[in-house]
Amino acid sequence: MMEGLVLRSTGSWYEVETAAGDVYNCRLRGKFKIKGLKVTNPIAVGDRVKFELEDSEEQTGVIQNIVPRENYIIRQSSRKVHYGHIIAANLDQAILVVTLVMPRTSFGFIDRFLVSAESYHVPAVLAFNKSDLLEEEDKEYQSQVMAMYERIGYKCVEISALEGTGVEDFEKMLKGKVSLLAGHSGVGKSTLTNRIDPEIGQRTAEISQFANKGVHTTTFAEMFKLEEGTYLIDTPGIKELALFEFKSEDIAQYFPEMREYASECRFHNCTHDHEPGCAVRKAVKAGKISLTRFDSYMSMLKGDDNRR
Repeated sequence: MMEGLVLRSTGSWYEVETAAGDVYNCRLRGKFKIKGLKVTNPIAVGDRVKFELEDSEEQTGVIQNIVPRENYIIRQSSRKVHYGHIIAANLDQAILVVTLVMPRTSFGFIDRFLVSAESYHVPAVLAFNKSDLLEEEDKEYQSQVMAMYERIGYKCVEISALEGTGVEDFEKMLKGKVSLLAGHSGVGKSTLTNRIDPEIGQRTAEISQFANKGVHTTTFAEMFKLEEGTYLIDTPGIKELALFEFKSEDIAQYFPEMREYASECRFHNCTHDHEPGCAVRKAVKAGKISLTRFDSYMSMLKGDDNRR
């Protein structure tokens, strides 16, 4: 039995790298399910798997088991309502590329991403791209938005992938870590990854011919090794990010600034919506909790979408 890291998939085949640096094209054995988790993809990029060699010449194998995950980021499947889709697993950090212009990333989307990362214990970073397109007034607004998230403990960086501004510091942030890169289509993820490593763009263009087996789906992620111990997982653009398997009464605990006040609420099961003696709503009125963030919380509580 061999062990390796899943770098990418074509839906039915998985590219797996061993510690020695050898790459095998592996398929799943028979029916493969993870107990207690309803997902469209039982194996995700970033997973560590155990596999048996099938053909040494063709370097193919059969995945038998998955090594227990440290964490993962999951979203509701766009194809099956009651199923989730694991974006990536075993992450050191999840980076959301945000743009306030062309296209505008909504606060609802940002906050859903942060809640998802928080719930699965993945440190999150917000990278504000396209700073080169901002007018003075926009720059001031972006500074206020970044300050809002930094106050509650999220690292924020300002970059221009097109011009290279801030990219060097961004690269330092990746060193020695497994990082997920996510965001809407058009926010500049491809420009950013190509600036970090031009070969990534070349590999992405070639990836549809990977092993001449299968066709890539539109929802796959892929992992690139930048250097020893440093991996970047690139994902296709996410249009919407629906929360998966969240109980409404648990959502507030994934807002760090709300956790601080929730224990002071009159009722232990306070939803911070209508109950009397709510310390969270009191903190919002006092300006201690951002109204923008509270609005995001309320939309999640009511099950609204994230297009605000």
